[in-house]
Amino acid sequence: MSSRLYRYLGLFLLFSMGRLAAGAQEPLTLRQAINEALGQSPEAAIARAGNLDAKSAASLARTQLLPQLGFTEDISRGNDPVYAFGTRLRQRQFTQADFALNALNFPQPIGDFSTRFSGQWIAFDSFKMQKEIHRADLFKESAASSAKAVDQQIVFRVVGAYQQVLYAQREIDVAQHEQETAAALLSSVDDHVKAGLAVESDRMSAEVNVAARKEELIAAQGDLELAWAALREAMGAPDLKVSELKPIEPHTFPQSALEEEMVTAAKTRPDLTALGQAQSAQASAVGAAKSDFGPRVSAYGNWEEDRTSFGGSGGNNWVAGVQVNVDILPIGKRAQLARDSAAKQKIDAQVAAMQQHLRLEVSQAHIHRQTAALQLETARAAMDQSAESLRILKNRYDAGLATITDLLRAEDAERQSQSNYWHAVYGNAMAYSELLYATGTLTPDAAEELQ
Repeated sequence: MSSRLYRYLGLFLLFSMGRLAAGAQEPLTLRQAINEALGQSPEAAIARAGNLDAKSAASLARTQLLPQLGFTEDISRGNDPVYAFGTRLRQRQFTQADFALNALNFPQPIGDFSTRFSGQWIAFDSFKMQKEIHRADLFKESAASSAKAVDQQIVFRVVGAYQQVLYAQREIDVAQHEQETAAALLSSVDDHVKAGLAVESDRMSAEVNVAARKEELIAAQGDLELAWAALREAMGAPDLKVSELKPIEPHTFPQSALEEEMVTAAKTRPDLTALGQAQSAQASAVGAAKSDFGPRVSAYGNWEEDRTSFGGSGGNNWVAGVQVNVDILPIGKRAQLARDSAAKQKIDAQVAAMQQHLRLEVSQAHIHRQTAALQLETARAAMDQSAESLRILKNRYDAGLATITDLLRAEDAERQSQSNYWHAVYGNAMAYSELLYATGTLTPDAAEELQ
């Protein structure tokens, strides 16, 4: 029984290790790369910190509505005449003997233990605080929109880097295939030379072709390493190991009218939304600066107890009042208003400039999207035609009806057509992601449509 149990246990462990090994070899999907980038990218961390800072600033602005309360415990001792006179009076320890001239001019040192509660509340400030709170709330919303814009930038970079790795891998596959084709062609030419059906220069041309294909494979391998470095940087994962990626297959993406894309971008583009919210916040800042010219009404109160010792008895007193403050020479406030007004003009111009730039970006992305779709169709047809042409020329060369130059030219055309096709496949996906980014809809969920 024990040996059977050990046998079953061993089989279970082998099965589990196999499952783990299979899981470790699963290809990295585009969504996984995006999620890791959003969690690890320094830009995303900076945006989240800015968002938290704006939320804290909004909470801080609301504290202006609350009264200010303070508590003070003060211990002092001295023989200053004014201090001694006032302290005895506050302690309710004043006697007839304290009116003697010698006692007034040269008092004995006196100690005071003072407990004080004080408070102040701004009852009215011409609505300046309300406008500052509204400004802080708008900046908080702007920071949240900016964080979304940063996320979309990260997604866009990851999509581009991911597709660049896929294209580099495809280029290696094409280079390896062409190297095998070149080697097979060299073998065929060598047989023709030995049989007297071809000349020595044909073999030399085939050997040069093999060397060229090796150089292309080496270059493709270098491009793949660079593509992986770019993907690591885009994901914020410098220790990411080279692994298999889940390929992006050729897709036919949905088409839409340019006018619809313009409207979508104006509504959903997060960076434009963030700038618009900052524009409204600056308008509130101008309003707050204008309100600062108005009157300010505040209430205050103070309660104090003074004792000769920490636990002793003494006297207490209180003061309460209302204060109205009007700045009759607001030079500094005028300068602040001028500064806020200039900042408002600046951000108005920035919004107008971004709206113009956004229209250009959407137009370019729309054109790139249409061009990429047409290029993909053309590249697919060209690849099929070049493959058929190469097949025909091989047969003609074997029959002595074509030269080695014709055959090598066809082989070059077939290799280039394969490279162009896969470049068009990933270019089509990248153009669609560019359009999603330009319209502000490139979310992680939308990016999954590419794969």
